[in-house]
Amino acid sequence: MENTGRIRRTLLPSARRILFDRDLESAIDNDLPYAIEVDRAHLVMLSETGIVPRDRAARLLRAINRLRADSFSPLRDRIANRGLYLLYEDWLIETEGAATGGILQTARSRNDLNATVHKLKLRWPLTELLTAALRLEGVLLLHARQNLLTTMPAYTHGQAAVPITWGHYLAGLAQAVARDLDHLLFAARDLERCPLGAGAVGGATLPIDSQRTAALLGFTAPCLNSVDAVASRDLSLRILAVLSILGVTLSRAACDLWRFVSAECGILQLPDELVGSSSAMPQKRNPFLLEHILGRTALLTGAFAAAAGATHGAPFTNSIAAGSEATRPLWQACQDATDVAKLLALIVSHAIPDHERMRNSAITGFTVATEVANLLMCEGPMDFRSAHKLTGELVTHCVERGHTIDSAEAMQFLAARGHTLELRGLTSDRVAASANWGGGPGALAVEHCLHQTCSQWAAQVNAGRERMRRWKSAQRELERVVADCIVQGQAVGKA
Repeated sequence: MENTGRIRRTLLPSARRILFDRDLESAIDNDLPYAIEVDRAHLVMLSETGIVPRDRAARLLRAINRLRADSFSPLRDRIANRGLYLLYEDWLIETEGAATGGILQTARSRNDLNATVHKLKLRWPLTELLTAALRLEGVLLLHARQNLLTTMPAYTHGQAAVPITWGHYLAGLAQAVARDLDHLLFAARDLERCPLGAGAVGGATLPIDSQRTAALLGFTAPCLNSVDAVASRDLSLRILAVLSILGVTLSRAACDLWRFVSAECGILQLPDELVGSSSAMPQKRNPFLLEHILGRTALLTGAFAAAAGATHGAPFTNSIAAGSEATRPLWQACQDATDVAKLLALIVSHAIPDHERMRNSAITGFTVATEVANLLMCEGPMDFRSAHKLTGELVTHCVERGHTIDSAEAMQFLAARGHTLELRGLTSDRVAASANWGGGPGALAVEHCLHQTCSQWAAQVNAGRERMRRWKSAQRELERVVADCIVQGQAVGKA
């Protein structure tokens, strides 16, 4: 389409090289297959509604099928003066004639086509991402259940705080991931609305059947408003926003794991298969996978900021800034989030808790001190703040003299102040096991948490399976109706 009637000369080669030539091969492989699916559904609908003759629609469908079967090779050596889609349409007109090739854009525009292709193209990356995130959530839940009695300290401000369990920690992380997944699934609901039929921005005056094309492409419904259909890319922004938040969640987990596997802390061990060595320092076992997680999760926040910045100030209509430039960070962000979820799942799956070190960290960190204050308060008559102060004095006494808080010396310290608490047997294991209220690490509380989160996980998995089933069913139906349309068109042509 070098001469459109209104524009008589081609785009300057220097501009064309920046906008089209660089990514032409990639666009042929990654974008055109989706555009062709839209074309085939659109032509079937145009034929069924009688808007275009059946024999012409059939002939054009055969040409499109041949081009697809030939891996689009006739297009690869051409110059895309006005972009890939017009290059493809020009080829159809050249090979099939204007009377046939020229009907493709009937009751349609590149605007609603591009919006539809964007959603079709997003299906697989989003499915891969959801699969990886659900796998991570499943791994967290599995290992939480296996480590309900593996006592460790919870850390606040980088210091051992109170006794919990490794299972309790993993269950908490699973809850956060499940929440992020819920938000991602909610954002993805807009993936089910089909923009096709919106035209350039004002819909269509021809009696098209938007519900039919939506169904053939696996959508649940067409968009309700043509302006919204071509103007909105908030699906991309919402997904990127959720990925940014998910990235924050996973980066915080990676930060904890970084501490846990360090030589100084060492409450977790990673196998050789998940660490790296130093080229100069032979003693080192570098947890470099965690560094990749920390780096890539930061990029997710940047991707959202870039997309929001590109969209901000763009007019609410079809816009290259919003429809093309602002969506560019989305694809890499989906891949980065998928990779991060896979890496973290590997680490959690293969990390080996050092039970003895976990327990010793809880003991040397005086993590049962809060429980001592609770016991002093319950012994009465003493308010918690006074019990808190006395327990702090007890811990200082024990630290200065090298005693543990459940030692005879600790009990003598309290007895000298009028308190006869039995501290022998007041272990971090016992305190963690008894914390069954407030969502604590007690087995009953964690089992309840796991039951609820596992139910949520199962619902998320089933929703994904149903969505994939519907998309695959639509693909099979589209192949069937295209074949029927070709057969019927050929029969009309022979009559």
